Amino acid sequence: MAKVVCVLYDDPVTGYPPKYARDDCPQPAIYPDGQTLPTPKGIDFKPGELLGCVSGELGLRKYLESNGHKLVVTSSKDGAGSVLDRELPDADIVISQPFWPAYMTAERIAKAKNLKMIVTAGIGSDHTDLQAAMERNVTVAEVTYCNSHAVAEHVMMSILALVRNYLPSNDWVKRGGWNIADCVSRSYDLEAMNVGTVAAGRIGLRVLRLLHPFGTKLHYMDRYRLPEAVEKELNLTHHTSLESLAKVCDVVTLNCPLHPETENMINEKSLKWFKRGAYLVNTARGKLCDRDAIVRALESGQLAGYAGDVWFPQPAPNDHPWRTMPHHGMTPHISGTSLSAQARYAAGTREILECFFENRPIRDEYLIVQGGKLAGVGAHSYSKGNATGGSAEAAQFKREKIKA
Repeated sequence: MAKVVCVLYDDPVTGYPPKYARDDCPQPAIYPDGQTLPTPKGIDFKPGELLGCVSGELGLRKYLESNGHKLVVTSSKDGAGSVLDRELPDADIVISQPFWPAYMTAERIAKAKNLKMIVTAGIGSDHTDLQAAMERNVTVAEVTYCNSHAVAEHVMMSILALVRNYLPSNDWVKRGGWNIADCVSRSYDLEAMNVGTVAAGRIGLRVLRLLHPFGTKLHYMDRYRLPEAVEKELNLTHHTSLESLAKVCDVVTLNCPLHPETENMINEKSLKWFKRGAYLVNTARGKLCDRDAIVRALESGQLAGYAGDVWFPQPAPNDHPWRTMPHHGMTPHISGTSLSAQARYAAGTREILECFFENRPIRDEYLIVQGGKLAGVGAHSYSKGNATGGSAEAAQFKREKIKA
């Protein structure tokens, strides 16, 4: 029997299950590069159900308990006395999502003497100390591609919301106003702007494809250059440095993983490379940016807007300055946890568990660490080291009752 600890975000304040807005949840048949969607032997949920919260349980309880395993599901993950810390010593597997991450630091990994695998239900394993996982021979896996297009759609929404000054304009309406001059004094057309992505993997490339019909001039920075045919199709300009890309772009979107080499890549120095009045969108990881440098850039006008849904730590403390800085379009980390994406990453999590318990190989595209080293997609996307430093600040978040 294995003990599985699953850390998920809280239920809706109005209770679970919610009243769903739709009766169906369309899904793609296959991912664009030919990778198949998750292929577990079965699922115990209906696609479109809210699976990522505590009561949703990723649809795993029936499968795990019918096979003799123990499942502990909680949202309590930070600070002294958290349920996660109490359950860790004899846990075999820890599962969490990037949106409400179980920060698996070296200290927690050392405490979990039975730990064999850490799974991200979603994409991104930076909330795990990968170096410690390698040293302890703990497998780390994630459900790659499951929500890449969901995140790319959020990037597009964020870009348009910033450039067209949508959120302040919507606020005027809700306050009973008709303040056209106030609304349009910060509104521009996206057409003809230079837009660049830092990283052109699955999310970054999808963003470029979505932007192409808008008549934008497209740029990308990536250590792996895209095929010549793709560059020609989208009329892309490749950059080898952030400085080169930032100097020409009106909009920059961050779509790279967080690891020691990318931590705080957007900082006081690099922000000076940006055009005055550029927009920055970050749906990758909050720690790619120096928190206070972003605030100062918005206050000075160096940045005209900042949007995205990733923070550090997560959940963000109530006094996090990104909550109150000017000209922002921040949301909680929701870009990759749409109901559509949840169906895929819940199924992918089950596929990983089935492989683990049945001693079958886990797909290479799901592997981050295995056998004491970076493996599979992890060897392509991550570097050795640890990016969890400072995550203890998440304990400062105090959940308050919010009226729905």
